[in-house]
Amino acid sequence: MFISNSIVIFEKSAFVAMAMVAGATGLGLSASAEAQTARGNGTIWIPESSIEGTNQSGRTARTNVRVLVPYASMGALVAPAPRPETGGHPPYGGYFYETPASLACIYALVAQTAGCNPNVVTANPTGGKGAIAIVDAYDNPTLAQDLSVFSKQFGLSAASFSIVYATGKRPPVDSTGGWELEASLDVEWAHAMAPAAQLYLVEAASSGMNDLLTAVILASQLVAAHGGGEVSMSWATSEFAGEKSYDSYFTTPKVVYVASAGDSPGAVYPSVSPNVISAGGSSTSRNPATGSYVTETVWQQTGGGASAYEPRPAFQAGIASVVGNARGTPDVSFDADPTTGVWVYSSLGGAAWYVVGGTSVAAPALSGIINAAGKLATSSAAELATIYANGATHTGYRAVTVGNCGPYGGFLTASAWNFCTGNGVVSGLTGK
Repeated sequence: MFISNSIVIFEKSAFVAMAMVAGATGLGLSASAEAQTARGNGTIWIPESSIEGTNQSGRTARTNVRVLVPYASMGALVAPAPRPETGGHPPYGGYFYETPASLACIYALVAQTAGCNPNVVTANPTGGKGAIAIVDAYDNPTLAQDLSVFSKQFGLSAASFSIVYATGKRPPVDSTGGWELEASLDVEWAHAMAPAAQLYLVEAASSGMNDLLTAVILASQLVAAHGGGEVSMSWATSEFAGEKSYDSYFTTPKVVYVASAGDSPGAVYPSVSPNVISAGGSSTSRNPATGSYVTETVWQQTGGGASAYEPRPAFQAGIASVVGNARGTPDVSFDADPTTGVWVYSSLGGAAWYVVGGTSVAAPALSGIINAAGKLATSSAAELATIYANGATHTGYRAVTVGNCGPYGGFLTASAWNFCTGNGVVSGLTGK
């Protein structure tokens, strides 16, 4: 399924079909309050896994996924058949949702081609060193096959990939489907940005914080054993008193930790930890007629803000006039707007291509970019010091100063760093 302008394309998927029923929750989908943009005749839906329960901050974590789905009243429209695996092109032609090659073009990870049109460009990111370990909850039993389909579709090399159970026992499947879609997104887009890196998916027994942090420990050990790399965490919980006591989970030598900044204004944990790179969200802007890339804007729903509990770390001393005495997020951003979303292949509920956004895109993609830069920093602190030193001079980063992110929108032009996109979006592999 995907939407562009007046065309809706469906694939056989219980997850999508249920989402299209007015008022239905489907496989855990709940309606978003986010208004539909002019990008397509549809709306943004939020999986149940991305909604934090009452009094659950610090106890359970949520995903940061948003899915573009059609209006229930539209009915089925005639649409072209999906493309076969075409080695770089999207699964359907003529639409402007992002591919590994189009975002590699936009973010100068490859030689740039005018327009960076997803239907034209095919040069994918290259490189990768050490390992990237992705931590998610529950089991995704078809992920290896889904990753293979994704890689063949976009002309990526086959991944070196393993699934590891954090407790040694296979976790249950998430009955809502949200965590399975999260895992597909995370693994596919980490591989897209660093195709030569060793990939692990470490599956936690549940979305409880204790289970996820148990998985972080194992993920850290796996990465360190490969000589270094990244641990990617696309999940979050609202800030909570006592969160600082968990910061030590993100200090394993040779490991850089990256986490989603959240899908609403404000700081979330673990992204707000000073030992974690906070991944915020932007929106790619394209000419609606030609598909040519125009500029990067703020994704209005991106997370980011000043921490209620974490003090300003040393690497943010240069932006004290903006953040005050608090840790500010995000640190760097990546396309996360579902209306300018990325392609994800998942077999949950029936094989389908999805258009997905949320800062759950940003965390694995930025983990891959940092990995592909090849420096393998000795810690998150070392990587953050590099990011802020280069972000201040726009070396390897482009500031984003157009758009709004709710209560922090007024900070956009106050500094090269802001609460909406941090140091901006990446521009090449330098400065990482």
